[in-house]
Amino acid sequence: MINETIKRIEAKIRDSSLNEEKRLEFMRLVDILKKELTNLSEKDAEQARSVAGFAEISSHEATREAKDKALLDISLHGFTSSVDKFEIEQPELVKAVNSICMLLSNLGI
Repeated sequence: MINETIKRIEAKIRDSSLNEEKRLEFMRLVDILKKELTNLSEKDAEQARSVAGFAEISSHEATREAKDKALLDISLHGFTSSVDKFEIEQPELVKAVNSICMLLSNLGI
């Protein structure tokens, strides 16, 4: 399930109107997220699916043509909240999520 979600995020990024620099940065961060979610899923598969789901929703809101800042903000809040409790045990996951959220929030909305 997580791999399918990541594939949908990657497709969304490829099909978006992001410039090449942002697209490559986003893809790099998604690769890190995929690795970290794989690690998390070994310990807590349900939480890993939740993080992946918020990643997909946030990616959708940031890359859609008719952007809605309120929806993006809500999705980003959910995304960051989904990893709050992992700051100590999964610091790289939290770092990846925070970096993705910063990138998405800075996409010109």
